[in-house]
Amino acid sequence: MQNNKVLITGIGIVSSLGEGIDAHWNALSVKPEPKLDTENFAPYTVHPLGEVDWNLQIPKRSDQRQMETWQRLGTYAAGLALQDAGIKEDEALCSTMDMVVAAGGGERDLTVDTLILGEGRTSNDRGVMLNQKLSTELRPTLFLAQLSNLLAGNISIVHKVTGSSRTFMGEESSGISAIETAAARIRSGQSTHMLVGSAYNTEHWDMLLGHELGGYLKSDGWAPLWQRQGSAGGGLVTGSGGAFLVLESAEHAAKRGARAYAEIEQITSGQIRRGRDDLKKAVQDMLEKAVDGDEAPFIVSGASGAHEPTTAEKAVLDALPGAAARGISGITGHLREAQFPLAVALAAVAVSKGEAFAPLEKSEKPLDKPVSAAIATTIGVTRAEGAARLVKV
Repeated sequence: MQNNKVLITGIGIVSSLGEGIDAHWNALSVKPEPKLDTENFAPYTVHPLGEVDWNLQIPKRSDQRQMETWQRLGTYAAGLALQDAGIKEDEALCSTMDMVVAAGGGERDLTVDTLILGEGRTSNDRGVMLNQKLSTELRPTLFLAQLSNLLAGNISIVHKVTGSSRTFMGEESSGISAIETAAARIRSGQSTHMLVGSAYNTEHWDMLLGHELGGYLKSDGWAPLWQRQGSAGGGLVTGSGGAFLVLESAEHAAKRGARAYAEIEQITSGQIRRGRDDLKKAVQDMLEKAVDGDEAPFIVSGASGAHEPTTAEKAVLDALPGAAARGISGITGHLREAQFPLAVALAAVAVSKGEAFAPLEKSEKPLDKPVSAAIATTIGVTRAEGAARLVKV
């Protein structure tokens, strides 16, 4: 069995901090102020997407019109990653490139949802009412399980990435599995180069509703990520954004003279039963494996802010000797499916530059030593745990 090195050769990021590697690194190199929308979705706060010129990566207006915002976000971030890797204009490389996408179920029609919820309060036969509304109020479209595939389809159409394609659903776990699967395919020799990532648009009431039904959203304004215990609501503040990576085998990258940000040395993932198993112990075991004996590890944490998982992760991080962690959700918001790809992307940039970005709040420790390895984590709001170890090439 082959054991190829897996390199990150392209990164595309869009968030409330801006777009591209430089915009994010520059923002994170000083103590950044979060960009917040406290009015449009009150009492909930979100990290909104800034101005994006979609034409730069999605030139056809007809393509833009038939995409929801989360699809445009993903297609745009994918284009940035391909451009960064020097692959975007290479038809031969794009046509043989495999793809793994993590996606949600699409954005719902709020008018129809509101109509159904309203009539459901008084209807004597909700099943008949629901079927009637779904057959008369919705425009012809795909069934929900297919909606997630639209992001991969649009990337294929716009960027001509036409190798194999897989789409995973499942909130944070899908983002973890997408990168883990893509890396495993390259490591085993099943693929030579892959595009992997996700996007999330939080500026849509149905996205917030899904979180609030579980009691996860913070409802009394923004607070630093590690200081949300005891605040009103569940601690979660979400954000809009997208993150895509180009992964290649070391041999494939060398043949085309590509530069690499970092090597993905290992990925550890799990999905414990949180009502039964010890989450803190699971996170501790995962991080100890990822740290691999480093004396002062640099950790890009994708902690969500949700009380239980964030408390468990912080306890483990505080106990790691010399660890310098950065909780990126406090600045970008939680990007759900795109959270792990974003954490991996920022960790890779830190390894490439050989330095940690600045502490994002007072409780985070500075790190003065050069960074030759970094850990990226994501502990899901309700399920899924993942960590990646990246090392210098």
